[in-house]
Amino acid sequence: MTIMRRQLLAAATTAAAAAPRHKRTPAKDNARRAELYGLLGDLPPRARPVAAVSKGIEDRGAYTVETLILDLNGIEDAPAYFIRPRGGAGRLPVVLYNHFHGGQYKLGKDELLTPKRKAGLASYGEDLAAAGYASLCFDTWAFGERARRTELDIFKDMLWKGQVMWGMMVYDSLRAVDYLQQRPDVDASRIATLGMSMGSTMAWWTAALDERIKVTVDICCLTDYQALIAANNLRGHGVYYYVPRLLKHFTASQINELIVPRPHLGLAGDRDALTPPAGLDRIDADLKHAYAAAGQPGHWKLVREDVAHEETASMRAEVMAFLARHL
Repeated sequence: MTIMRRQLLAAATTAAAAAPRHKRTPAKDNARRAELYGLLGDLPPRARPVAAVSKGIEDRGAYTVETLILDLNGIEDAPAYFIRPRGGAGRLPVVLYNHFHGGQYKLGKDELLTPKRKAGLASYGEDLAAAGYASLCFDTWAFGERARRTELDIFKDMLWKGQVMWGMMVYDSLRAVDYLQQRPDVDASRIATLGMSMGSTMAWWTAALDERIKVTVDICCLTDYQALIAANNLRGHGVYYYVPRLLKHFTASQINELIVPRPHLGLAGDRDALTPPAGLDRIDADLKHAYAAAGQPGHWKLVREDVAHEETASMRAEVMAFLARHL
């Protein structure tokens, strides 16, 4: 093991050892949320207005797709899609869908409308609409219509300015929740967040920081930091993923504990290099303890399959059943 890996693992182990096991209270959780948010660099003010411009609505039969330009941060617009099921009346439950990375920088929000043909799955936009949910997905930094600069260039530019790329990405997701709460066709008390890979990580970070998220679903990226270091696979995540000083303050379990007692479904592949099995064991044990202590043991579920970094048809069925049960 290299000196650098030993140092990283020691920092992660120190954070794990410092994990609070005393009785959690709303005040303590809010203090921890503020601590986590404070690690995300220099962010725009949360109080600034969020604005949206509609560029048109396309009728796709079973649902409509509204193309939007969202002003979430005052720096760079975020193109987005809002999908509404045909015939849905009044205020609808909504899913904030976080797109994946996969090196597909031009895809971005279009993932919401892209079927997974290899797995025989419809797009999430289609499946969510069929179940009666609206959905929103926007291009995050470096993706889709925001892919004007490379991820690495954005990371370096932000670093010079005291910003953290992941912090700016999370900030946009939190402001997207603000936008959803403004829409007259959204039930603000029934907001879920969902995503795979990078989108999975965004789902649990957003839910940890924002109690307005009622249901969280993460697919194939519930990564334990200590296990990732031990597996020598820090290269598995893009540079956007790394937050300065995070391991001095939080483990992955501790971030996810800020979602307790709200419903949370995790789905993972035991052959996925981004989620080493030892790390999944650790997070699962920690969250089972936290949810049991909160009196809601049924609100946490981890589904593991003998696959790599992929969503399967059985995983999709678990996702839709969990949303039906809790959203």
